[in-house]
Amino acid sequence: MSERKVLNKYYPPDFDPSKIPKLKLPKDRQYVVRLMAPFNMRCKTCGEYIYKGKKFNARKETVQNETYMGLPIFRFYIKCTRCLAEITFKTDPENTDYAMEHGATRNFQAEKLIEEEEKRIQQEREEEELNNPMKVLENRTKDSKLEMEVLENLQELKELNQRQALVDFEGMIDQYREMEKREREREKEEDEREMKIFYVLLTEKLWAVFSSSFLQGASAGGAKKAKVESWERSVGTLGGKGALGSLIVRKKPVMTVSKPSSVTETAAPISQTGNTSLSCTLWPLLFEVSGILYLTFVFLSPNYVLRVGTCSHL
Repeated sequence: MSERKVLNKYYPPDFDPSKIPKLKLPKDRQYVVRLMAPFNMRCKTCGEYIYKGKKFNARKETVQNETYMGLPIFRFYIKCTRCLAEITFKTDPENTDYAMEHGATRNFQAEKLIEEEEKRIQQEREEEELNNPMKVLENRTKDSKLEMEVLENLQELKELNQRQALVDFEGMIDQYREMEKREREREKEEDEREMKIFYVLLTEKLWAVFSSSFLQGASAGGAKKAKVESWERSVGTLGGKGALGSLIVRKKPVMTVSKPSSVTETAAPISQTGNTSLSCTLWPLLFEVSGILYLTFVFLSPNYVLRVGTCSHL
């Protein structure tokens, strides 16, 4: 077994290679090769999509009587993965690509079609220029005009890039900050103006409440006094000489030594009765004024930002 690994074989002195029999194989014989699909295709039989790079066990053969500049062209046979229909394609050395032959249609070959269209237009132009000198001049004029347009567009792009390269980002940031500062100052001035408006409205409301309460107290005192006077005129007082005066017997005053403090003691009940009527009138007013002052303190505190709509209901 070691002789099969050597680099040189032994050839006897009487070895004649012409006497070795040669295999007579057909020229169109096929080989089984492992390959990948060279492009995206779709089966014509079942519509199955076969994507580029899918592996197949294909049969390979040489195309008879067809070469390109001495290079042989090979044909490959594969089977659809779904319906097992036969699909064939061959090499295209002219375009360094593969050409579809039978069993499927090639997909996504827009680039190839564009290249073929460009080649066809170029060939037609060359054929026209060979027989028509005026066409040559016209084509040159069009080419020069197109070249000038391309240069102008390129110059515009260069200028645009230069303008973008000279953008001062720091200046833009400073300008934005200055704009924000002016906006904050404007909002602060608006808040102060609205606070002044609110204060004026609140003062007017307070004065209106105070005046209305005072007028109500005065009117209530006048009505009570008028009611007492009408009662005394109709019936009389207990201490007077009218109809009710005969019901009361007055005691004779006892002679006592009056002290200096008696004046204040006798005057106190009168003042208390007068203060009672006054307090009954002013207590509601004091409650309302204290509530308004509390609201004023709350709304005028710096933690509240007031708007015109907040005090519009006043």
